[in-house]
Amino acid sequence: MELFSPEFFQALFAIVIMDLVLGGDNAIVIGMAARNLPKEQQKKVILFGTGGAILIRTLATLVAVYLLKIPGLMFAGGLLLVWMAYKLLTDEKHDEQVDSAASFWGAIKTIIIADAVMGLDNVLAVAGAAHGHPILVVFGLLISIPIVVWGSTLVIKAINRFPVIIPIGSAVITHTAVTMLVHEKFVVNIIGESALIEWGLSAVLIACVLYLGHRTNKKKVLEAAKNAA
Repeated sequence: MELFSPEFFQALFAIVIMDLVLGGDNAIVIGMAARNLPKEQQKKVILFGTGGAILIRTLATLVAVYLLKIPGLMFAGGLLLVWMAYKLLTDEKHDEQVDSAASFWGAIKTIIIADAVMGLDNVLAVAGAAHGHPILVVFGLLISIPIVVWGSTLVIKAINRFPVIIPIGSAVITHTAVTMLVHEKFVVNIIGESALIEWGLSAVLIACVLYLGHRTNKKKVLEAAKNAA
């Protein structure tokens, strides 16, 4: 993949979309960690906490990019991403509780640790979409993490107002998963490299994930109505 080629921007777009969809909890983490601090300190906490989170997330993703080059790990990562795409559709709001920190540095530490723990799915998704190109990881995270942190309230409002954003994000993750699956070396040896197979499999798998997610959510609604009766 050449720098600034159409494929480069396609992968960059996928990374930004996945960061925005998977990173919605960052707003909750930051808000809860800094809510008891004086207002003049809250902006500094957000700035330093975000900087630390970006550094940790970038290093973790770069490590994941190289780990995915180990035979079999890309295929396993692709399967895990399919599961993540499904869970994105069916998971209810996260129940993680982040204690408010009483000190400036305590709040920064809380933000960085919480982001590292809650961002594991994001790391894998971005590493898969980067196709082994570290520069894509850096570009994607530099663009999307500030958007998530400082514009996260708008992102959450947009998701609540336009629920279709969630299935779109799920579809992007599923396509990334298929790309990882079909580019695994032993899979290439079996089916070769074919854009037709890749996009065909992607379409089928996206349809399956969206259908299963819809069916699961419908089942939850029916069970909730039954329990309420």
